[in-house]
Amino acid sequence: MAEAERIIGTPDTPEAAGAEPEPSGGNAGQPERPDSDDSLGADESTAQAAGQQPRGRRRIAVLFGVAAFAYVIDLVSKLIVVAKLEHHQPVEVVGDWLRFEAIRNAGAAFGFGEAFTVIFTVIAAAVIVVIARLARKLYSLPWAIALGLLLGGALGNLTDRIFRAPGVFEGAVVDFIAPKHFAVFNLADSAIVCGGILIVLLSFKGLDPDGTVHKD
Repeated sequence: MAEAERIIGTPDTPEAAGAEPEPSGGNAGQPERPDSDDSLGADESTAQAAGQQPRGRRRIAVLFGVAAFAYVIDLVSKLIVVAKLEHHQPVEVVGDWLRFEAIRNAGAAFGFGEAFTVIFTVIAAAVIVVIARLARKLYSLPWAIALGLLLGGALGNLTDRIFRAPGVFEGAVVDFIAPKHFAVFNLADSAIVCGGILIVLLSFKGLDPDGTVHKD
C-alpha cells in the first residue's frame, strides 16, 4: 500500500494537489477594505468641492449679468427722459392711469425722505459693498437674480446721486413712471423692489445664498 502511494505520488500539501492556498486571517473570498473610512470621506469632500466651484462661478456671472442689464436699461431710460420729456407735458401711456412724467427726486425710492439725500447715498453704497462680498458664497440661481436686481437698481440711483445736480452725493434721482394714485418712480426703483420681494420669498422658503435649504 505504501509502495502504491509512492508510485502514484499522493500530494502531501494542498498546493501539490492544485488546491488554492487559503488566505490567512480568515477573510477568504472577501475584497480588501481600506484601513480607514477617512480617505473615502476626504475623496467625497474633494469631489463635492470640485463640483461646486464651477457652479459658483456661473452664479456670480448671473448676478453681475442681471445687475448690468438692470443698470443699463435704467441709465438709458433716464437719458431719454431727460432729453425728450423733461420740461415738457406728461405723456399718457394708458389714459390717466399711467403716464410718463419727468421729475427730480432728492429722496429715497418713490419720493420718500427728501431731507436725507446724503444718508440714502451712503446706504446705497453700503448695499453694493455687502452684495459684492456676499457674491463669494453665492451658489443659488434665484439668489443671484435677486441680488443682481438689487445691485443694478442701487447702482442706477447711486449714479444719479453722484453725477446729477445739485452736487456730488446730493444729486436728485430722475423719476418718470407715474401710475394714477401712486408715487412716481423709475426702473431702478422697480429692480430694487422686485429683488427685495424675491429675497423675502427665498428666505421664507428657507433657501440660503450658498444653495443650502433649511427648515425652522
